[in-house]
Amino acid sequence: MNDEPIPDPAVRPSDAQEIAPDLLVIPNRRVGLLPNIGVIGGTRAVLVVDTGLGTANAEQVLAFALEVAKGRRIYLTTTHFHPEHAFGAHVFAGRSTYLVNRAQADDLKAKGQGYLEMFRGLGGPISQRLDGVPVPTPDVVYDDAVYDLDLGGRTVRLRSTGRGHTKGDQVVEVPDAGALFTGDLAETGQFAIFPWFPPHDTDVSGVGWLSALDRIAARRPRLVVPGHGDPGGPGVLAVVGDYLRELRDETWRRRDCAMGPDEIVAEVRALLVERHPEWTGQEWIERGVGCLCAEHGA
Repeated sequence: MNDEPIPDPAVRPSDAQEIAPDLLVIPNRRVGLLPNIGVIGGTRAVLVVDTGLGTANAEQVLAFALEVAKGRRIYLTTTHFHPEHAFGAHVFAGRSTYLVNRAQADDLKAKGQGYLEMFRGLGGPISQRLDGVPVPTPDVVYDDAVYDLDLGGRTVRLRSTGRGHTKGDQVVEVPDAGALFTGDLAETGQFAIFPWFPPHDTDVSGVGWLSALDRIAARRPRLVVPGHGDPGGPGVLAVVGDYLRELRDETWRRRDCAMGPDEIVAEVRALLVERHPEWTGQEWIERGVGCLCAEHGA
């Protein structure tokens, strides 16, 4: 995390954009700790992807989803357990069915409380939005790699991707629209977010992340909705993959030369900022280097 004040990550359903028939995105507007949120409709049900941070945001998302649904059943899923994506799920209790993959459910149990306390420690609007928020509890947990959810005339595919940004990453595919919600496996306009917080959380894997991106890209989505940043075409995945390879290769090359950790961070950071001067989130470069140093030769 950097030391700059964090803007209030307020969800604005009025900004929702229809990117395909009955497929809407509430955009994150490039506001930190505000994800892109999906609302995907079929003839019988509507699926919400991610909740935003805290009770008030999730209440707006639920109200918007109910308006879109017009009596159709509501489902909720989250791309991973981090608070801005999942810590509004309690608002949907009794009004929807909340389903996630097994690894994400395990993340919520093992690390949800710790992340809740860490985010509350950021203070300001983040702490306020998390006041009284519990760790989410899914209604349905699936164990297979893929879960097909029939919304009526449209099947949405929830796909576990394995360890990458977290241990429990899940992407959401809308095959008939060629659309893909990536969660934080992809962002646009910023350096990849590495939640590398030793000794408390070291589950992020740069190697696994790259492998997951390669598998996702092979499915050739036409519309990609990143966890943060602007939606786009398949090039979104290519840009993130290229960056992760840059980060890996530049880190491992210096590690092979027996450079010290501080020197590796300084050189890699300077190089990548020079290559991507317009990107935000420079603070994540150091954490990415730390993660990949730990994975070097593993």
